[in-house]
Amino acid sequence: MAFYIFFFGLVLSFSLSVVIASDHSPLQDFCVADTRSRVLVNGLACKDPKTVEAADFSFCGLHLEGNTSNPIGSSVTPVTVFQLPGLNTLGISLVRIDYAPSGVNPPHTHPRASEIITVLEGSLEVGFVTSSPEYRHITKVLQKGDVFVFPIGLVHYQRNVGSGHAVAIAALSSQNPGVVVIASAVFGSKPSIANDILVKAFHVDKGVINYLNSIF
Repeated sequence: MAFYIFFFGLVLSFSLSVVIASDHSPLQDFCVADTRSRVLVNGLACKDPKTVEAADFSFCGLHLEGNTSNPIGSSVTPVTVFQLPGLNTLGISLVRIDYAPSGVNPPHTHPRASEIITVLEGSLEVGFVTSSPEYRHITKVLQKGDVFVFPIGLVHYQRNVGSGHAVAIAALSSQNPGVVVIASAVFGSKPSIANDILVKAFHVDKGVINYLNSIF
């Protein structure tokens, strides 16, 4: 009997940990975000349901091509709770990604979401890196209509390997997945990470670190 109590307690604890690890489930039909509220909660406060309108559940603009005239050659158009208030508490969001020829969506992570991506136009090399100690690089070239998933928290990227522009749509398992671009986080943090730490971490001389800090 003691064993069964322990076993079911362990299962219950695991189940609760899985639930807590994702966005909170709604306890009502909807909780449209009140972006003007000063109430600090884990997420966003709800609007009065009586004031909610259809516009709170819609977003226009994903048909528009993003501006890829930048050093990385890509553009991300997000549809998170900050663009679409009706996503609040629903645990989902969406992005459109445009890529110039040879453009990249550089290595980054989403601390609060897994991501599933599908190619609408062009060809994309995609990949992610597993955690320590293996650091295994899992990569594949996707064509139009192909789908790939990036597990939550892992470093991943995309690169346009076609001859023309490419377009992808990605869904994420959080209303606010967050994004940490690795290079920008390491070399563009404010205040900066001490140079001697980066010299040891990347096994390069101080001049290289100074240059990288200057461009991020």
